[in-house]
Order: sequence, then structure tokens, then C-alpha cells
Amino acid sequence: MTFSLRPAYDDPRTAELVDRLRDYLDGELADHERERGITPATRLTRADLEPIWHRSRELGFYGIHLPEEYGGQNLTYTQLAALKEEIGASGRVLAHSVLGDMGGPLRAGDILKHATPHQLDTYLLPLIRGERACCFSLTETDAGSDVRSMRTVAVPDGDGYRLTGHKVFSSAGPFADFAIVVARMAGTGEEEGDKPLFSAFLVDLDSPGCRVEDGATPMSGEHIESDIVLEDCHVPAANLLGEEGKGMRIALGRVTTNRLLHCPTVLGATRRAIALTLDRTRTRKVAGGQPLLMMQAIQHKVADMATDFYAARSMTYTALAALDEGREVHAEALMCKLFVAESAFRILDEAVQIHGKEGLTQGNEIEFLFRKIRMFRVLTGTSEIQRNGIAKLLAFNH
Repeated sequence: MTFSLRPAYDDPRTAELVDRLRDYLDGELADHERERGITPATRLTRADLEPIWHRSRELGFYGIHLPEEYGGQNLTYTQLAALKEEIGASGRVLAHSVLGDMGGPLRAGDILKHATPHQLDTYLLPLIRGERACCFSLTETDAGSDVRSMRTVAVPDGDGYRLTGHKVFSSAGPFADFAIVVARMAGTGEEEGDKPLFSAFLVDLDSPGCRVEDGATPMSGEHIESDIVLEDCHVPAANLLGEEGKGMRIALGRVTTNRLLHCPTVLGATRRAIALTLDRTRTRKVAGGQPLLMMQAIQHKVADMATDFYAARSMTYTALAALDEGREVHAEALMCKLFVAESAFRILDEAVQIHGKEGLTQGNEIEFLFRKIRMFRVLTGTSEIQRNGIAKLLAFNH
């Protein structure tokens, strides 16, 4: 894998898909956002996203990773990663809706194989078609990395269940029709002196006893989070996803894959930051009229930025290739998440430094990217959690 800020691909299929995606992101989608004045701080609505879902589906991108039986193109993980990297590198606000990250097929994850025919017809196939949207509700205020501390409880009740609890950081919640909610089964857990059992449910967000509230605004400033408040909310037995007591396995079943697939999007955003920084150093003049890039101190900074990026990208795609070959990559996924998060943050920190006052100014893309990338050191598992996992695997497997 050679270094480039606009990668080319030897695989003809990947190259064709990347070229078409770049054309859409840089052309039609860029024009759409410009005409509507959409920025990262815009409070997006369902009306903003639905046209992107439908157009992306027409172009073949929405749910492209899925098996052909669901209208996808059965991509390898490496091919999907290449597309996700372009999403991150595009700088488009609505890019998260093109492949289905924001409430779409990518958000639903691997639950298709656990769904009944009723659940497929009512929830998941409409989701794939861009007719419905979902959010994933696992996290609670006191149950972040320690998900087994969750307090949301499901009580069996005749022909269904009664759910009570408060979920936070439900990404895509403001646009969703239903949530994939994980809850602890009543009568299990530490208070009862046994192991907690968790189940997963498909919950219609307009159900009595279910309330969607504005979530906390993350430091990126994006308005894409919701709290899902459940107060004795009845969920039909037909909406139990998989088997009772197997909800955590469903929720975390793709954790290794998802951890890896977050990395290409972050790498794309980092790639864009490096490109913007290089443009800045070529055009910004210093005393004597020379470009900023002529200063050795700046040359060393951009050299380190590019080297860190190359290392992070190389290890990520190596792990993805191994995953495509059917190999276990638990340690590699943890290492990639850790190294990509920390390297991307260092790169963005230098990008801000090189941009000077402009890099500190809201409305400047580098300033936004810095805030966005900083979050990745915490989201989907903190860097400390990744280190714990790596050390545990080294201790028990070597």
C-alpha cells in the first residue's frame, strides 16, 4: 500500500465504486448542501436526510455492503472501508447518510440474521429501502463501557414485555422511527445474586410510554443524538430480536468488525485535514514572502503528519484484509482503534497549530475536524479500554 492523499485501487471494482462515490460527494451532494446552506452546526431534520437516502439508493450506495438478496452488492470489508474512507474525506455534512450510517442499513448492523420474517417485513426491509430509520439504544448514563450495569429493565407481561429505562447517546435518534433497545431481564442481575440476562427489542418510537428527547450536544456540535425514555412501554413479543437473554450477544456480536470499520471514516477525515493543511502551507506567506511550507519546522510537522497517517491506514487495511480471509482479528481491531484514534488526534492538533488563529475559529473546517476527531478517542471504547483489551489478549494468548 503506497502513500497518497487520493488513493487509487488495483481492484477494478473498488476503483469504479470509489470514482463514482467521489463524483457524487464532490458534485451533486456538494451542490445540494450549498444550495440549502447546510453546515455541521445545522439542526438536521428527517426532511434533510430522506432525499439523500433515496438518491443514494438510486445510485446503488445505500446499503451497498449488504448481500445481494437485500439489494446490496455483497462487498468485502476492505471494499466497504474504501468507501467509508471517501465519506470521511469528502467534507460533506450529509455524507453519513450515503452508505446508511445515519439511521440506515449500516446502523442496523448484523441484526438481519436474527430477525424473523415479520421483523424483516415491518422494520428492516423498509429500513434498507430508505423508508424507515432506526437508532441503536444501548448506552446509559452509568453504563457506558460497563454495559452490564444498565438499569433499563424488561418485564414479561402476557403477550409481550414492559420496558422502563433511560437510554442516552442514541445516534440518529432525531430521525428514527424505531430503536433497537437492549434491556436487562427483570429478576436477573447482581441484586438478585445471579448473572444478568439481556434481551434486544425493536421498539417503535411512537409507542405509548416511549419518549424521544433531545440528547446532549457532543463537542462536534452536531445535532444527531437523542435520549430514549421508556416508562412502562409495552413491546409485543413479536418484537423480541433473537432469543430472550441473548440480547447482549446480538448487540456486541459485530463489535470487532464495527471497531475496525469506524477507522476508515476517521482516516478519511484525517486525510482531508492533511490536504487542507498542505494547501494552507503552500498559500500562506510568511516574512519575506515565502510560503509557510518553506520553513523547516513546518516541513517536519507535515512530514510527521503524513507518516502517522500512512502507518495508521496501512495497519487498518492489513487487519481488514485478514478479516476478509476469515481470520480472527480481535487484537488487531483493538490496536487499530487505539492507533488510529491517537494518531488522528495528533495530526489534527498539528493541523490546528499550523493554521494558527484560523484553526481556532468556529466555522473553519480544521477547527470542526479537530473537535470531531477528538471524540474518537472516547467513542466506541476509549483508548484506555482498547489498551486493556490488548493487554488482556497478550496475557492470555501468548
